[in-house]
Formats: sequence, structure tokens, C-alpha cells
Amino acid sequence: MKIIERFEVPYYQYLNENSELADEIPPLAEDLPALVKLYELMVLVRALDTKAIALQRTGKLGTYPSTRGQEAVFVGIGNAMDKKDIFVPYYRDMGTLVQRGVKFSQVLLYWGGDERGNCFTTNSEDFPYSVPVGSQPLHATGAAYAIKYRKEPRAVLTVCGDGATSQGDFYEALNVAGAWKLPVVFVVCNNQWAISVSREVQTAAHTIAQKAIAAGIPGEQVDGNDIIAVQHRTELALEKARATQQPCLLEMVCYRQHDHTTADDASRYEPKNLREAEWKKEPITRLQQYLIKKGVWNEQAEVALQAECAKEVEAVVQEYLSAPPQPLESMFDYLYAELPDAYKDQRNMLKGTEKIVHG
Repeated sequence: MKIIERFEVPYYQYLNENSELADEIPPLAEDLPALVKLYELMVLVRALDTKAIALQRTGKLGTYPSTRGQEAVFVGIGNAMDKKDIFVPYYRDMGTLVQRGVKFSQVLLYWGGDERGNCFTTNSEDFPYSVPVGSQPLHATGAAYAIKYRKEPRAVLTVCGDGATSQGDFYEALNVAGAWKLPVVFVVCNNQWAISVSREVQTAAHTIAQKAIAAGIPGEQVDGNDIIAVQHRTELALEKARATQQPCLLEMVCYRQHDHTTADDASRYEPKNLREAEWKKEPITRLQQYLIKKGVWNEQAEVALQAECAKEVEAVVQEYLSAPPQPLESMFDYLYAELPDAYKDQRNMLKGTEKIVHG
């Protein structure tokens, strides 16, 4: 027997759970103004997330997927992207979308069941939400192929959860990206739960990152609670994708600090006290304590930030709640480029009914 190949999966962490820096750090770790902005955005995202859950509980929002405990992943990757890049989201991407020009109120509109929330008012070529598990990587490879075909110096970044990596679509996307050398970065938000199934149950792989090996592309694991690591490793992966058409898989390790969605009850399957133990690693306090140590953050600044976030969240909610409702027949308007005749008749009937109801 002879060994014909060996593989390694690197793990990156620059700011640990004790808010201490590693020996070797990227420039972002010393760019304190930039870190303050990232901290403020993570706090705002958490404030809106908390409000969205409250809206759902009071019947003012539909089923909603919380990003609590995962803010560094989405804020970090959003900060690493260029405007010219293409983003293919899944459904916890609020922290990324708002950096791509999407309004917070649009996020609420979408989860309120209003398709207008999926029509992002930006000039980018970013994709809309895609809730079906594992569908996003395939969409991303298609966009990446188009970029390569046109010889454009940009990249595609897509996100999915750890559960999506057990889907055939995920493996197919990685395989074609590696075989065709496509400029795409696959980010897996490994929050340890595929709805109600733990990561250990859904896959025997020691890491999600090692799934890149079979596709012949680099894979690495990143501390998803360390926004410095998330931003830096994503930025490097995107730069390489643009320059050399090298795809990459980044596994962001974090923990889901809420039910899968507001329609779920994680207490039925989540081990007792595990969430509390993982909370000690959460990203916002970790960065906050580092900024305090560096003398660029204090209690006064925190009080002001919390007040400003509360004010902004309230304004966003009012914008969402005051949006005029769509007519009933609009349910037919987002299905086809050209509505089939059978549906045209139904649409007209519904439109006529609405006129009768509303006079």
C-alpha cells in the first residue's frame, strides 16, 4: 500500500471567546473604526431580529427564522463582498442583505407574506431569497458560470446551512464548481442544527469543510463567532475567486440561539443547558469586550447605541406595518412570466370579488 494523497482542514480564529487576539492577526483586527461599525451593525441586526420575533408572536408577521447568535457570520460576509459581486442568499441573511442595499422593512415584508419584500430595491444582480434547503449552491454555480463565460472580474457568494450539505444539490454544485473552476465561494453557516436534527446525526463527516475535498476545491473551518475571522477569510476567498476562478468552501462554526423558526420548538429536541453553554462564545459580547479593552467603546457609547437601534427598529416596523396591502389577485402575479389562460380566468374572478367586497 502507498499513500497517494493527504488532506488537511485548517481552522481560523483570531479573536477567541475571551476577547483575546491570536499571535498572527489580519489588518482588520487593528482597524478599530471598522470594527466599531461592524459591532454597531451586529447590535442593530440583533435588535431587529428580537423585534421580528415579537411581531410574529403577536400575529403581525409570518413564520420567521431568527439569526440570534449568528450575527457575525452574515455581517462579516456582507462586509467582505464587493458591490460588483453576486450574492445568493438562503433565509437567515439579514445582516448581509442590508449591506447589499436591501431595506430592513423589505425583510419584514417578505416574512410578512408580501412578495414585494422579495423584489429588492437595489441595482445589483443579487438573487432573491431561496427557502428550499440546498437549492442556493446550484443557483450560485449557474451565476458563476455566466461570470466566467463573460470574463468578468467578480465572484459569487452563496450561503446555506449545515443541513443543506446533506442534500444532493449541495454536492452537485461543489462538483461542477471544482470541475469547471468557477468563481464561487460557498459559505456554510454551521449552527449545529438542521431544523431538529443535530449535525452529528445528519453527517458522519468530522467537519463540513472536508466535504470540499471530494470536489477538488479548498475547504476551511472558521470560527463563526469571530467576526474578524469571518470577514478576513471570506475576503481572501473572494479575492482568489475573482483572480483565479478558484471556488472555495468556508464552514462558519457557530450556534443557533433560537428555534429553527418561530414555528419550531427546539426544547423538544435540544439538550438542556447546551444553548446557555454556547452563549458564552456569542459574537457581539466578544467583540464588545475587545473594543472596551482597546479604549474605543464604553458604557456611554453602548447606551447611545441601544437607544439609536431602538429608534431605528421602531421606524422600520412602522414602515412595514403602514405598507398598503396588495390586492387579492396579486397572488397570481408572481408565478409566471406570462399567466396561463386558466389562471387568468381565476385572477379576473378574484379581482371581481374584491371589488364587490370593498365596494
